[in-house]
Amino acid sequence: MSRKAHVQTTINGEAVEFLCEPRQSLLEVLRDVLYLTGAKEGCNNGNCGACSVILDGRLVNSCLVLGVEAEGSKIETVEGLAEPDKLHPIQDAFLEDAALQCGICTPGFIVAAKALLDQNPAPTEHEIRYWLAGNLCRCTGYDKIVRAVQDAAQIMSSEVSA
Repeated sequence: MSRKAHVQTTINGEAVEFLCEPRQSLLEVLRDVLYLTGAKEGCNNGNCGACSVILDGRLVNSCLVLGVEAEGSKIETVEGLAEPDKLHPIQDAFLEDAALQCGICTPGFIVAAKALLDQNPAPTEHEIRYWLAGNLCRCTGYDKIVRAVQDAAQIMSSEVSA
């Protein structure tokens, strides 16, 4: 029987402490220990992007990161994007552009899009497609997703200049 590790981290701006087994993935900790179920388990081997989170400013597949590796880190999940009374512009754009269907991949795409727009507020279509290449969707067309990211970029840039 393995001993559980004590981890202190920041998730969506809040200090969090949890216990986890050394072998548990960050995805398992988020979903099963902290009950943050936005990140989805799709492939559990880093190929689909459904479990995407932002870890210390970098987009990562939480199924490939151990929970113990979160010690002292800053994590952003899809649950932390919206304000209490307002969706994040990326979430709004996904709804407006019908860039989702079943919803399994949607949180990963939204988190990946946020990570992109954090680094590049005005990406080209090619840059968006390249950035989102690690996220897979079996239900909807990628064109709608790309359009949603473009629309969110426009909205976010107009909010900054306003």
